[in-house]
This record gives sequence, structure tokens and C-alpha cells, in this order.
Amino acid sequence: MQQFLIIALAHFLALLSPGPDFFLVARTSVNSGWRIASGVCLGIALANGAFIAMAFTGLSVLQEGSPLFTGLQMAGAGYLLYIGTLFLRHAGQTRLGGVAGEQAVDGWWRCLAMGFLSGVLNPKNALFYASLASMVASASVGWKATYALWMFSAVLLWDLLVAMAIGNQRVLRRFARSLPWLERASGLMLVLLAAALLLHLARG
Repeated sequence: MQQFLIIALAHFLALLSPGPDFFLVARTSVNSGWRIASGVCLGIALANGAFIAMAFTGLSVLQEGSPLFTGLQMAGAGYLLYIGTLFLRHAGQTRLGGVAGEQAVDGWWRCLAMGFLSGVLNPKNALFYASLASMVASASVGWKATYALWMFSAVLLWDLLVAMAIGNQRVLRRFARSLPWLERASGLMLVLLAAALLLHLARG
């Protein structure tokens, strides 16, 4: 039980640090509301679930320096650049109204795909779960399944809370004038993260 509390706390503290996933959830919530953004949240959680499964079953894909992991980092940097420039290009064009009908359904599935790509192309997620896997290496299959379920649920619920808080229409209307600047700041942050990752790869 003590080990579970330590791992759960470490995982939750990692969730609190803003990264590409956070900015994607936030921007989608601002742009389309939390219901559409829930697709992003589920996609991110599924990507985390994939990393958890790979880490806990001992796959070497997540080892830093391996060709597959380097490829993941490069793809992740490219995706961060894409999302960041998308945020910058569409800053100030956000409509605070809801999306209805078939457009909402299509938007939800599109957001699910974007969330999954954001999560699976984030090398930070891969390294984090790889490091946690070493802590549970001697645990039983039952406990590993418990850890995995807890982490998946925590990621999903946390992102949904973020989406619901940021996507609240009353809050958005109060800060409507600041939204373009927040979108630009998010886009710039993602571009800088991509640049830092590419610089790390070049030095390596």
C-alpha cells in the first residue's frame, strides 16, 4: 500500500506540470467547449495507457537512446511544431459559441485523434512511465493492473477537470479579450518545446 501511495503521488505531481497535452486540452476547451475537448482528454488518456502497458510489460521501445525512441522524439517535435503554429495562426479567431449536430460529433472524433497523437508523441510520457516501471518491476500482475488503471483514470479525470474549468462559458466571456494572447502564448510555448527537443536531439 505504501508503494501505491508513493507511485500515485509521483504520478499526480507529474500531471500538475503543464506540457503539450495541457495546452491542447486548454485550447480546445476555449475553442469548442469542454464536451468537445473531452475527446482530446480521452485520446491523451489512451496514449498514456499505451505507454503504461509497454512500460509495465518490459518493452525496450521506451529506453532512451534506442532508435525507436529517437524516432518518437523527432516525430513528437514535428507534431509540437504543427500544433504550436496552428495555435499561433488561429489566435483571435476563437468563437465562444457551442458546436452542434454532426459538426460536434466530427469535432469530438477529430479531437480524440489529436489527443492521442499529442500523448503518444510526447517523449516525456514515455520516459516517465519507463522510470515508474522500474519501481513496480517486482510487483504482482494484479498490482501492476491496479497501478495501470489508477494512472489511466487519473490522467483522464484530471484532463476532464481542466477542460471543464477552462471551457466554462461564463469564465471565457469574462476573459474574452485575453483569449487571443493566451492562445498565442500556448502556441509559442509549444514551438519552444519543439525547438528544445530538436536541440537535445542534435546535441545527442
